[in-house]
Amino acid sequence: MSDAAPRLILGCPLWAEPAWRGALYSSGADADQRLYEYSRVFSAVEGNTTFYALPAPEVVARWAELLPADFHFCAKLPREVSHGDQLDPRNIELLQFFQRMAPLKQRLGPIWLQLPGRVGPQQLKQLIHFLDALPTQYRYAVEVRHPDFFRKDDNERQLNRMLHERGIERIMFDSRCLFASTATDAATLDAQRRKPRLPVHAVALAQTPTVRFIGGMDNQQSLRWLEPWLGKCAQWLSEGRSPILFMHTPDNRLAPELARLFQARLQQQLPDLLPMPAWPGELQLLESPQQGGLF
Repeated sequence: MSDAAPRLILGCPLWAEPAWRGALYSSGADADQRLYEYSRVFSAVEGNTTFYALPAPEVVARWAELLPADFHFCAKLPREVSHGDQLDPRNIELLQFFQRMAPLKQRLGPIWLQLPGRVGPQQLKQLIHFLDALPTQYRYAVEVRHPDFFRKDDNERQLNRMLHERGIERIMFDSRCLFASTATDAATLDAQRRKPRLPVHAVALAQTPTVRFIGGMDNQQSLRWLEPWLGKCAQWLSEGRSPILFMHTPDNRLAPELARLFQARLQQQLPDLLPMPAWPGELQLLESPQQGGLF
């Protein structure tokens, strides 16, 4: 599956952040309303929750009702699948994942396989066997973390070639801005402790090159680290691809605004690029009647 026309696809690592009320979200938005409003501004989200546990069937059905048909719900395969002793396409957790998430239909994907750092070139044949056994109606992306896949040698070239032959993206994880930050707030220190620190290789192997950008607590500083991705996105769009970018900040309060700033910068280079839709929470403030005086 691919988009009918190339477009920029922006998203955040979650949609249920209460701190976004009154800005991205209208002030009284409940869980369903937040997802609805999020999906009218952003066109993708990281489905991190499926890594830890599958949502209830009625929850997935509700998501399918709320999300536009061209949305990208990038769900992670369960950790029992990706972080088990071996990648087994007959894993019951894998089968349950596809059954549970099926109501999303074309909204599901690219589906992410996030591999632990111990999965390296020696497991490449096992990885390819696993990928070849996955249902063909979905799109996929793989995130590797073993250092031997980042040396620009035969191991990395073989990985990229095998993914390219199958139309599978290799997720690019850019945490350079986070680790360059000298901030000492708790959120930044926690993110620096938990996030991987790996080289960044910009590769587009299929139609939706996917970048996870981890910024800091200063969006202007983050924009400086995002500068190279402006050129890359312009290049990918000119090639007919639809790049997917996810914006993270340490506690994610600033992630939507960072995405909006990035899109505005890219629009300066590409005047035909549509602006980000207005935020429901900001529209609500503009449309609210002003409190009049007593006289």
